Amino acid sequence: MRDGRYAVVIVDDHALFAQGLALLLESRAGDTFTVAGSTTAGEEAVALVGREAADIAIVDLALPPLGGVETIRRIVAAYPATKVLALSGTDDLGLAAAALRAGASGFLGKSADPDVLVAPLLTIAAGVRVVRGDLLDALLAAGDRTGDGRLERLDERDLQLWTLLARGLDTSEIARPMLVSERTAKRMIASLLHKLGAANRIEAAALAGRYGLLDE
Repeated sequence: MRDGRYAVVIVDDHALFAQGLALLLESRAGDTFTVAGSTTAGEEAVALVGREAADIAIVDLALPPLGGVETIRRIVAAYPATKVLALSGTDDLGLAAAALRAGASGFLGKSADPDVLVAPLLTIAAGVRVVRGDLLDALLAAGDRTGDGRLERLDERDLQLWTLLARGLDTSEIARPMLVSERTAKRMIASLLHKLGAANRIEAAALAGRYGLLDE
């Protein structure tokens, strides 16, 4: 925080939108938030967050060429204490779910009334996730229809491997307790990531925490 205010950075490829958002925050909640900086490139987002010690990053999901979801994933991996609010010009359920899986603390459409932005930011800063009510209902309904099914696809060895992977062990350290060669461990890890639907080890670790695999 800076002078008792939350430091916010904005990552949006539309500079005018970012400027308008900054003016809104400063005029409506300048005593609570300070806009520390902005960038139009997702590739610069992680460095911006680190340089400004941002408490909150507001990230547009339409960020060519890197993409908002990958930008969020990199921010959360590098600075897990920074909260991320994802913004989108659409109510795409798949995009919303991907943003939340990548580590976003909230998702709002750009069509939302700007006046309602301050409250979600305060909620996110307090460590609570924010998703608009109708979108949350749609996500839950989609989950009911499709089911998660992750745990059902895993056997005991998969769960052991997932836990080791989530604890940050490298491939050679994973191979030893699994009683396999390093080459075999690599193949097992690739297979596990596929079963989980995870893009990489970081996403797999985040999922492990969500499923309670790292609880004492």
